Amino acid sequence: MDRTKVALRFVVFSVIGIFMFFIPINWKGSSSIPLDHIVTWIRTNLTSFALIYALIVTTVGGLLPWINGSWKKTKVDTIFSIFKLAGIPIAFMVYFKIGPEWMLKSNMGPFLFEKLVVPVGLIVPIGSVFLAFLVGYGLMEFVGTFLRPVMRLIWKTPGRSAIDAIASFVGSYSIALLITNRVFKEGKYTIKEAAIIATGFSTVSATFMIIVAKTLNLMDMWNTFFWASLVVTFAVTAVTARVWPLSRKPESYAAEPNPEKEIGIGFKVAWDEALKAAADAPGIFESIAKNIKDGFRMAVSILPTIMSIGLLGLVLAEYTPLFDIVGWIYYPFMLLCKIPEPVLASKAAAVEIAEMFLPALLVANAPLVTRFVVAVVSISAILFFSASIPCLLSTEIPLTLTEIIVIWIERTILSIVFAAMLAMILL
Repeated sequence: MDRTKVALRFVVFSVIGIFMFFIPINWKGSSSIPLDHIVTWIRTNLTSFALIYALIVTTVGGLLPWINGSWKKTKVDTIFSIFKLAGIPIAFMVYFKIGPEWMLKSNMGPFLFEKLVVPVGLIVPIGSVFLAFLVGYGLMEFVGTFLRPVMRLIWKTPGRSAIDAIASFVGSYSIALLITNRVFKEGKYTIKEAAIIATGFSTVSATFMIIVAKTLNLMDMWNTFFWASLVVTFAVTAVTARVWPLSRKPESYAAEPNPEKEIGIGFKVAWDEALKAAADAPGIFESIAKNIKDGFRMAVSILPTIMSIGLLGLVLAEYTPLFDIVGWIYYPFMLLCKIPEPVLASKAAAVEIAEMFLPALLVANAPLVTRFVVAVVSISAILFFSASIPCLLSTEIPLTLTEIIVIWIERTILSIVFAAMLAMILL
């Protein structure tokens, strides 16, 4: 393939990827990225199909560990396989509207199925189609060349990880983790780098942040909330990358090492690196097929756990004092930062581990500073059992459940402090 064709391959495919993931367009009065518009169109115009599809994927995901024997790999696999199996009857009961009244409340089973399972089940495989354009044909190498010194200095990750960071904020954590896992398996991230990226950048999308902002009546200060969330998320990651357990992760690779080269910085260097990657890449249809396979594998792993673990978290938050107790971990920090209604804010910070949207429901009527801080913390803490933790555990990145919970506690404490500092400056 001559240089001109390779250059066209890099530019055209990368532009398609950037457009689908990063360029908001206005369609029918709604401004969002094209990928989100596709998913929204399917959910709006093919509602019955989307619900049945989500039900099928949930069922397949719940049964698969017991069919392929992966349920017996480790104790964690066994526990999550049981939860996945439990997700099947829960999904069917919610779909057919049969079962106990508490489960069918709008903020319980139906919320999980319609607001999380359906969109996640659609966006992961559909996003994986366009992921081929974004990560496979030189864009990561091009961007990484410019950002390498900054990413290394602040976050101890390669320059190409900037794509992961951007994708999570404009796409979703599931897409970002899909990228991270794919690049990790190709030997382009060390175990330590992949762990930092997966637990530090893969937060919920900007579109889901809008739902949080609407719930907490923060849309009149959307830009302040969005940029504060971004700054806090990445500031917290810069700290957690330097403390246990992430600081002790090995610098080895899971596959044949293919690290970023220590080369100069500049447009020509970036261009040459991008063209080399584009020339070495497989055909677009081969790449799409591989990504779709990875996307469906992740979707069937995530959906049943959203239904079972997500419902358990909602029930514990609604009917037990568990999160009131866990909240005492954060109470001293809320008090120190002079957050109004610190007990309520502490419980909200604790309940985030079950489902990131729950804190918004708890503090919807709290003072502005409390709403702002809790909203930022729910974005920056990143890790929650209804979706991102099962998604993370379904990757091949070696992180234990204990390590994930420790990282969540660290991130939540740091997020409270940083968000409170910004609240004092901005509000």
